[in-house]
Amino acid sequence: MSDYSALPVPPMSIRFDQAAGTLSPAGPTLTRRMSDLEGLFRDQNSWRTAVADGDPIVYSVVSSPVPEIDRELPQSITTIHPGTTGGEFWMTKGHQHPNHQGEIYLGMSGNGGLLMFDGKDTRWVDMAPGTIGYIPPGWAHRSVNVGSEPYSFLAVYPGGAGHDYSWVLENGLGQRVWRQDDGLAFVDYFAEV
Repeated sequence: MSDYSALPVPPMSIRFDQAAGTLSPAGPTLTRRMSDLEGLFRDQNSWRTAVADGDPIVYSVVSSPVPEIDRELPQSITTIHPGTTGGEFWMTKGHQHPNHQGEIYLGMSGNGGLLMFDGKDTRWVDMAPGTIGYIPPGWAHRSVNVGSEPYSFLAVYPGGAGHDYSWVLENGLGQRVWRQDDGLAFVDYFAEV
């Protein structure tokens, strides 16, 4: 998602509809189905079953027309549907920024969290409407829906930071977030379940 609009981008206002999870003017929309999350869920048999049983949409990302280039601040709204696969809450792919820079997420609806990992330490930030989650430079991160309704958040990030999704596949995120009778539980990322 790097070719958002023709340059230069003029000064503009961007309206976000919190209830609908949309931006206007709109840029591209990305839809991630279960099949796009290969290798991310611990229980691969449950993942394969979910793909075979309709390949549900796990999350979508709607973007503004601001391009992902140096010195720009693109915005996007991500909506993660509720659900679990093999007991693990539905989530985004997660990524590391090759050009380490910070970013912010603003919770818009539902309940979720930010799972962050710097290669040694794992941190969790609860997210709800009105909560701003700060992701420091150098922390890989993933968003997780821990509720029973769609979880949406607005992201604002440096356009030149880049997205490295393979980093998470290789290094994990320190922990995984599982549904438990009384809420959620964290388990070691590479532990056998």
